[in-house]
Amino acid sequence: MAEEKETPEVEENVEENVARGERELDFILDIPLELSVELGKTKMLVNDLLQLGQGSIIELNKLAGEPLEVYINRKLIARGEVVVVNEKFGVRLTDVITPIDRVKSLAAEE
Repeated sequence: MAEEKETPEVEENVEENVARGERELDFILDIPLELSVELGKTKMLVNDLLQLGQGSIIELNKLAGEPLEVYINRKLIARGEVVVVNEKFGVRLTDVITPIDRVKSLAAEE
């Protein structure tokens, strides 16, 4: 079978559509999002909170080595692990929530 080549007109249309699509998405690139990483949770009484001081230890609901949760605008989007890069903490994503699961979680909240 002979390989079909796109005509110059088709190539121009494809390039034009790609450029238009990029321009249509440009407006969302500067929208600020709140990203947070959750190491663990706990509940405590106000009295216990007031007793905290330097060196106090707060027990969290997670075990050492368990993945952290990564949230964007309070929606779970991934899980990961702590890493150190150039003497700063970071998070290596190990499991990204699929778009289908993210949509399901939105529906479950309603």
